[in-house]
Amino acid sequence: MNSETLKQAAAAFGTPGYIFDTDIFAGRAAKVKAAFGENVGLCYSIKANPFLLASLPEEFSYIEVCSPGELSICEKSGAPLDKIIFSGVNKTYEDVERAYNDGVAIFTAESALHLEYINKCVKDHCGKAKVILRLAHGSQFGIDREELVKLISERDRLYEGVEMIGIHYFTGTAKKKAKTIAKELETLDELCKELEADCGFTASHIEYGTGLAVEYYKDRTEQTDMSLLAEVSEVIKPFAEKYPLTVEMGRFFAAECGYYLTKAMDIKTNGGTNYVICDGGINQLNYYGQNMAMNVPPIDVLDKDGGDTDYCLCGSLCTTADVLVRKVSLPRLDRGDVICFKRCGAYSVAEGIAAFLSRAVPNVLSYSEKSGFTLHRPLTETYPLNTPKTGGNDL
Repeated sequence: MNSETLKQAAAAFGTPGYIFDTDIFAGRAAKVKAAFGENVGLCYSIKANPFLLASLPEEFSYIEVCSPGELSICEKSGAPLDKIIFSGVNKTYEDVERAYNDGVAIFTAESALHLEYINKCVKDHCGKAKVILRLAHGSQFGIDREELVKLISERDRLYEGVEMIGIHYFTGTAKKKAKTIAKELETLDELCKELEADCGFTASHIEYGTGLAVEYYKDRTEQTDMSLLAEVSEVIKPFAEKYPLTVEMGRFFAAECGYYLTKAMDIKTNGGTNYVICDGGINQLNYYGQNMAMNVPPIDVLDKDGGDTDYCLCGSLCTTADVLVRKVSLPRLDRGDVICFKRCGAYSVAEGIAAFLSRAVPNVLSYSEKSGFTLHRPLTETYPLNTPKTGGNDL
């Protein structure tokens, strides 16, 4: 997205706000599809950015939904419900029944309890449901390998309403080495062989989350991401020749397409440091599950070039933690200048501490060359809370 388009967005919709370029999103999906090949299905994990659902590229076979709230977003946005893989570590019977009635494609099971809920639901509705069992990897997520094998061995006797079709495996994010992914695929290969030999079970769906890293900071180039993708594809493709594989990712698909615009509201020098107070803050901008203050993400100042003055960029929250960037060299700033943070298409819009101090909720726009701007959520003055107009606190 060029600076002129960003200036138009700031002028028309104000700051703070996000803009997601859906052409870039579609381009990233196409690059991943080309790298992994036609044999590999792609799944977009919407927790990375649910606002991109309205412009889901055709390369995606599935969308991963991990909560009742995300399911509501899919229902309200007109997303293809028959592409949903309904996941999540905490499912209730009511959640399962709702997803079943929506006609989701596949359920994940992270415990025997999940299998019981799914089995009861489909029996109550005289139906069937496809299920993949999540393999644990040293955390609260998934099912221990020994128990997973036991559940599959008992599938016909205990879970007649469930069609177990495969395995779900995701171990974490920010993976920068293909050998890490190769090792995880070896684990899956060994498990699939064991299940076939001991349980007569042949997986028809393997859901694997690569957790590919995205480089956000100083030395990042597009080639950084594409080189990693090329390396990983060399271990993905051989596995996909042996098993029906779907790769699930969020960050790697979405990060590149996002821009965050915030305005310089006040500029001052304290103790020799030039501080900029922005109308956004860490409640809205979050790159990698943490405050990136000591790192410098890609930043532009609209209508200004160069970088000859050091600034500490801070937000509007009344806490010393609200530091966006501790030190960055930018053109000399004036009040009202719009600062653009790039590559924040993943997580930032949904992961910040939005309610803290009840600051403005930023607007959310999408943009494509064909359709122009679409406003998904308007800027509001304060975080919306359901507070009583009158009366006291009984506690």
